[in-house]
Amino acid sequence: MTAYAIANLHNPHFHPEVAEYIERIQTTLDPFGGRFLVHGTAHEVREGSWPGAVVVIGFPGIEAARDWYESPAYDDIRPLRSRHIDGDVILVDGVPAGYEPAATAAHLRAAATDAEASSRGTVPE
Repeated sequence: MTAYAIANLHNPHFHPEVAEYIERIQTTLDPFGGRFLVHGTAHEVREGSWPGAVVVIGFPGIEAARDWYESPAYDDIRPLRSRHIDGDVILVDGVPAGYEPAATAAHLRAAATDAEASSRGTVPE
């Protein structure tokens, strides 16, 4: 299942170290099958606020994403970015092939029904 590293980089500003980080990052991704899907391109905020730039990197799976983020090679270059750009970074699994949102809704409804019945001391049908 595909996994993603997603970054929301707040108010990125150019610094020579940031350019070096960008020049070197792909070599840290290659051993883990990582590739850029979104890299600071313009985005449209439709709900809430999302200041800064968005970065999305795809990986073959969550273990590959985690191994990349924790790798000595990435650990070596991370400060080149983090010294100059504040941001949030998450690693997240994608959904499996054939994912059906309606099935998730059914599970949520069943769990809510069970929780409500439990709080009343009754058994759901």
